Amino acid sequence: MDIIYHGHSCIQLIAGDKSLIIDPFLRGNPLATTKAEEIKTDAVLLTHAHMDHILDADQIALNNDAPVVANPELAAYMSWKGVKTIGMNIGGTLDLGFAKAKMVQAFHSSGIVVEEDKTILYGGMPAGYIVNMEQLNVLHAGDTALFGDMKMIGDRHSIDIAFIPIGDHYTMGIDDALQAAIWYNAKLVVPVHYNTFPVIRQEAESFVQQLQERGIKGKVLKPGEKITV
Repeated sequence: MDIIYHGHSCIQLIAGDKSLIIDPFLRGNPLATTKAEEIKTDAVLLTHAHMDHILDADQIALNNDAPVVANPELAAYMSWKGVKTIGMNIGGTLDLGFAKAKMVQAFHSSGIVVEEDKTILYGGMPAGYIVNMEQLNVLHAGDTALFGDMKMIGDRHSIDIAFIPIGDHYTMGIDDALQAAIWYNAKLVVPVHYNTFPVIRQEAESFVQQLQERGIKGKVLKPGEKITV
């Protein structure tokens, strides 16, 4: 399986001629190296409704005739944009044929700010995903604070790779992300959701060094970088 980190919290999992992408935010990301129209995928998974996670979802879904997978409220919002959607909720597992995606807890907020109307649309509960693909379990933690049930998730699932936010301010910072990495007990931890904006600037290499001091393998990926696992 190939994994591409597209920057911010956007990752793409590829197995043969099939792929899925999570939280596409490309044209709004000054660090992104890929354009939305260049993405080829079979499904778009969304963790929550904030614009830095859904901005390119409808364009990518329409370009690829691919469904958007999200909680029911966010799925309804995306359907109004003319895309195919699959609504699911926390605790559920979706079989995409080439992969299975289980929606797991995250602690955050979730809403869509409509500037022109000065309104906020409820975006449903935030979440993460454990994607089983080619016999590997990949955790996308979503935007989240530290919470105790991360340990339960790690105890109940053998996680091969975990993508964990470290940016602070809007999500966990490095100290809490280190504890999350211990609880998730993944074989490899990759930091996400940092450096896109000044307020979430972090030293990812320092995070990985501190992981290694705790006996946890970590890796920093640059936007556009691909690894094969």
